[in-house]
Amino acid sequence: MTKTKRKNADAAANSIGSFRTMGIFLLGTSGMINILALTGSFYMLQIYDRALTSHSIPTLVAISALAIGLYLFQGMFDILRSQILVRVGAGLDAKLAPLAHHVVIEMARYGYSTSEALERGRDVDVVRGFLGSQAPVAFFDLPWMPLFLGFVYLLHPVLGLVTLGGALVLISLTVATELMTRRAGGETHQAAVLRSTLADSHARNADILRAMGFGGRAVARFEKANSKHLALQTKTSDITGSFGGMSKVLRMMLQSALLGLGAFLTIKGELSAGAIIACSVASSRALAPIDSAIGNWKVISAARRSFRRLKQTLAATEDSAHILPLPAPCASLKVENITVVAPGSGSVLVGEVGFELKAGEALGLIGPSGGGKTSLAKGLVGVWPLLRGKVRLDDADLDQWRPDVLGEHIGYLPQEVSLLDGSIAENISRFEQEPDARKIIAAAKAAGIHELVTRMPEGYQTELGPSGTALSAGQRQRIGLARALYGEPFLVVLDEPNSNLDAPGEAALGEAIEGVKARGGVVVLIAHRPKALAAVDYVGVVQNGKLVAFGPKDKVVAEPARPIPFPAAATA
Repeated sequence: MTKTKRKNADAAANSIGSFRTMGIFLLGTSGMINILALTGSFYMLQIYDRALTSHSIPTLVAISALAIGLYLFQGMFDILRSQILVRVGAGLDAKLAPLAHHVVIEMARYGYSTSEALERGRDVDVVRGFLGSQAPVAFFDLPWMPLFLGFVYLLHPVLGLVTLGGALVLISLTVATELMTRRAGGETHQAAVLRSTLADSHARNADILRAMGFGGRAVARFEKANSKHLALQTKTSDITGSFGGMSKVLRMMLQSALLGLGAFLTIKGELSAGAIIACSVASSRALAPIDSAIGNWKVISAARRSFRRLKQTLAATEDSAHILPLPAPCASLKVENITVVAPGSGSVLVGEVGFELKAGEALGLIGPSGGGKTSLAKGLVGVWPLLRGKVRLDDADLDQWRPDVLGEHIGYLPQEVSLLDGSIAENISRFEQEPDARKIIAAAKAAGIHELVTRMPEGYQTELGPSGTALSAGQRQRIGLARALYGEPFLVVLDEPNSNLDAPGEAALGEAIEGVKARGGVVVLIAHRPKALAAVDYVGVVQNGKLVAFGPKDKVVAEPARPIPFPAAATA
């Protein structure tokens, strides 16, 4: 394990381990609850062996009043334990949910589906729900089982041994439940992720499914995945339910056996009548945590898997607090033989690409579809990991920057523009907590959308809704361009920024590129239309994941042996 990963793993352990002190307190509170739970057994002993034999009403009243007081104390501690567990769950959620959500955002870079990434965020909910349920109560009560077993043993050794035997049988059932549900639980989780992935995919492509009439086939795919999930879930529930039913039957049989054995010992003069009832109450309390654990095993298993994934999730978070802040880049972009791989599969998409741009220069990347241009763009801005090579801003590798600081110096317009649920101003300002209105308007003007926005009824406060679906594709693209230009970043990477633009939009794009160059920025532009190259200084041709040509625009465009590989329809 590398030093950084070890540090992250330790930080993850500390984040979760910080609640151990509260766990020790809850264990002590459970001890008080279990000691007070002996009240019922002692009460039965005193009623049958003292109050009834003495025929004393004052003794009965005194014993009953004392028992009521002890029960109230037990209830108070029980409520306290429950409220503490709920607050521990809420505190854990408040501390870990933001970290887990950060990992959810990062997981897409490594090829995970949206649903699989969101599962990491749901892990926090599962653990919080577990802490708020009765399942953890069973674990806090389990260490105090010997207290009740010892009490029964003191009543009579034979009763104690029988109770101990019953406890061992129930523990064996718990172990069997764990062994038989472990694999099925993991498979059920994977099936649930697959089902969620299909549902998410179908929801995002609802217009395609409707327009081309294959929604029924999409439903059939979902039905197949759902059937598999239900079958695995039913299997797991059957195992848990069967062992839970067996444990309840065994508990009832054990209690009846103890009553019968107690009666036999009483007839022989070795046990009092009150001890029979006390033994029944104490043995029931001793075995209750095991029975509760078996009954809640499905919840326990889910929480354990989520807790394990949470530790892995937190260990994967990057610790950037120690990184020394660097001055804002202002001189150059250097790409040193980078190799970009596909997240998840690890396939090489772009290999050994290198070039250098100085401040005030713009590069246009062209080439056939599938040649690797978009993959190269994602490698330049750090969205996809690099297998080899470095991307440097003013000679500093991107890894030497804190992600939040680096983002201030990079503007990125992806091929598929997606706006977040919020206002136009919030989207342009990248959801800064205290955005500068002058910067927002400056970015909008640089993208040529200021007048377009001000014509809207609510102007910059216009709410876009999920993914900005209230706007046209061209409007989303231009707002995305304004977002990329916000704060005047040094490096601006634009992936087909004119794919949905009309003539005025393309003119505004050209002016925006010239504006970035004029203030000393660097632009990397991916284009499928020759008009987009009007403002660039250099042109690179990307084919089959390689940069096969690079040089001044006039030279590369005019080279007879290497015609510009634009689609015929895009040359207009």
